[in-house]
Amino acid sequence: MRTLTVDLAERSYPIHIGSGILHRADLFHPHLASRKVAIVSNASVAPLYLDTLRQALQDYELTEIILPDGESYKDWPTLQKIFDALLQDRHDRKTTLIALGGGVTGDMTGFAAACYQRGVNFIQVPTTLLSQVDSSVGGKTGINHPLGKNMIGAFYQPRAVIIDTNTLGTLPGRELSAGLAEVIKYGLICDEPFLGWLEQHMQQLVSLEPAALTEAIERSCQAKARVVAEDERESGIRAILNLGHTFGHAIETEMGYGSWLHGEAVAAGTVMALHMSQLLGWIDSQEFQRGVALLARAGLPVVPPAKMRAADFLRHMAVDKKALDGQIRLVLLRRTGEALVTADYPQELLDAVLQADYQTLTAAR
Repeated sequence: MRTLTVDLAERSYPIHIGSGILHRADLFHPHLASRKVAIVSNASVAPLYLDTLRQALQDYELTEIILPDGESYKDWPTLQKIFDALLQDRHDRKTTLIALGGGVTGDMTGFAAACYQRGVNFIQVPTTLLSQVDSSVGGKTGINHPLGKNMIGAFYQPRAVIIDTNTLGTLPGRELSAGLAEVIKYGLICDEPFLGWLEQHMQQLVSLEPAALTEAIERSCQAKARVVAEDERESGIRAILNLGHTFGHAIETEMGYGSWLHGEAVAAGTVMALHMSQLLGWIDSQEFQRGVALLARAGLPVVPPAKMRAADFLRHMAVDKKALDGQIRLVLLRRTGEALVTADYPQELLDAVLQADYQTLTAAR
């Protein structure tokens, strides 16, 4: 097992990464303030892993909350099911919530923990690659709104993140690829050597080779932990973690939550961000194609939905969380391995990005 730390002073917490560690009660015990524990999972993950976690925590008084699976359920009515169960079983301020599942489960459980009795402890147990390398770390919690993704939520840090890499063995291929979009992101924004490592090991990752997966998860978590420690509430540098997300969230919202997986939308959005960076003269065509090629090798879409027009993107991008004073701020690459957040670009360049023929642009790979 490998252990990293998210350094937030008195609110610092560990990230444990290992094979077969879900059953290890000793990883949970230090973060449980009382005997009352609520495990929140979903209908797909619970049949696979809930029993293992139940056995590890057999000395505790457990409430099991099983939510429907899917991004379309990341909403108020589903969140209410968590509060209903906590109140019915009389959970108090010393209870601990455990999120067992992917990013949707983790985001909703964290938001419920932030709200319930004005804040109770929670632990992240992510079971998808995307949640292991991204959403479980950093304390972003929330739900979607029909007009915008993740627009309602809170910054609320977990007490621990426990990543059992064995859970990836049951992950559908499409979900694995979606997670790789966030892994590739770290190489593009802040770790060019990692990008090179990914180019050398992409086949092993797609094939679920354990050593390669563990290395990719650890390096991704290290990158995110560094950025979060420097800017917990995204007032500055943390926004670079959203490479491709402004375009990608627009795709998710326009197409309907769950139609495109988050990582798929981010991949297509990343291609658009790379194209914008190229038009600004910050990266060249070779760097653009390098990013495109790696995303494609991960089994990800590199072309946005054909039905979406520039006006569709702009309508959703206007309510992006990074937008300030009516300006759409984008995460772009100054060069491979160095990202920035900026609204300092000509509108005609953004229009060109939104109207580009990505089938032709990405064909060169």
